[in-house]
Amino acid sequence: MKCPKCGNDDDKVLDSRASKEGAAIRRRRECLKCGYRFTTHEEIDQDELFVVKRDGRREAFQREKLEKSIRIACQKRPIPEARVKETISTIVSSLEGEEISSEAIGARVMARLHELDEVAYIRFASVYRRFTDVNQFLSAITEMVGK
Repeated sequence: MKCPKCGNDDDKVLDSRASKEGAAIRRRRECLKCGYRFTTHEEIDQDELFVVKRDGRREAFQREKLEKSIRIACQKRPIPEARVKETISTIVSSLEGEEISSEAIGARVMARLHELDEVAYIRFASVYRRFTDVNQFLSAITEMVGK
């Protein structure tokens, strides 16, 4: 690793810890030239995952799109940031294989949001299920309350 301060690539690792539920390693390093301490993160490179859309198109999975939609659903709700990040990480780590349908991803998101916050769940469901009128909202709420 190159030191972000002096650019030297000779350092020593002071501390290593698992992070993101064991999916990554956080390392504390010290530059042997200037003594500057910095942190690096290592994650496993996963094979590229493709999402099969409703219309049959295939596109590369983008974590940012998933994260954005979950954050919009959780906006202005009393949900700790750590729980939102944990939810996103859990969903992403559960995605396996070379291809997955957008419906399967949506179902996983809805299941996690249902556990996390009911309002966030309804917000996400309204977009995911393409609600067009109030009756669809009412039936989704009735279905959720019935569970």
